[in-house]
Amino acid sequence: MNRLAMMVLKNLHRIPSAYGKLCRYAKQPENYPEEEMYRHIQYVLGLAVKAGNVEVRVHGKENIPQEGGFMLCSNHQGLFDVLAIACNCDMPISAVYKKELKDIPLVREIAKCTNAFAMDREDVRQSMTVIQNVAKELQKGRNYLIFPEGTRSKKGNEMLEFHHGTFKCVVKAKAPILPIAVIDSYKVLDQKGSAPVTMQIHFLPLIPYEAYEGMKTGEIAELVKGRIGEVIRANTSI
Repeated sequence: MNRLAMMVLKNLHRIPSAYGKLCRYAKQPENYPEEEMYRHIQYVLGLAVKAGNVEVRVHGKENIPQEGGFMLCSNHQGLFDVLAIACNCDMPISAVYKKELKDIPLVREIAKCTNAFAMDREDVRQSMTVIQNVAKELQKGRNYLIFPEGTRSKKGNEMLEFHHGTFKCVVKAKAPILPIAVIDSYKVLDQKGSAPVTMQIHFLPLIPYEAYEGMKTGEIAELVKGRIGEVIRANTSI
């Protein structure tokens, strides 16, 4: 059976109530505590992870800050990355995501509950507005997940180049960076069938603003990519 179909079928009896509650939150997110909405999002995404016959091995959770206002930067292998990261990061997080996903049910509601931003990579002005908005939210204490590759790698555990512009918002906000290495996440939805799959998430040591202060965005991109790459190489055959 297709793994995505299995995730849906196994949760068919839970979907109406779980999605309905999420929709209620999304209609008026300002009326609910952020923590309450995020815990429900974790619950919903967790249902999919469990039903998908996926084992997520998590390393370095102690590196996740207990205070808000940090940027999570991860390599990108597919849609499952977001599920796995959100389910295992107990500090509420939001995301910057591509505009093509903004009207998809579930994504749409989660975006509204977490103040996520849809980015149009073809529109430079709109992209700059998103960067400015994320910087403001980081300064307010909100945490954002971003994928510097801009799109998922289709080369397994090999990474694409990191876009320098991704780091403009973190420099503007003077926020710490939490690098994340995801390994074998591509197997979850790219491989045919629904046989058991194991993937890894590594939350790496935080990079404080002082560690990259004065660096150009290209240098920051290489710093973050280098640290993620070291972990991927140490845990795979790459």
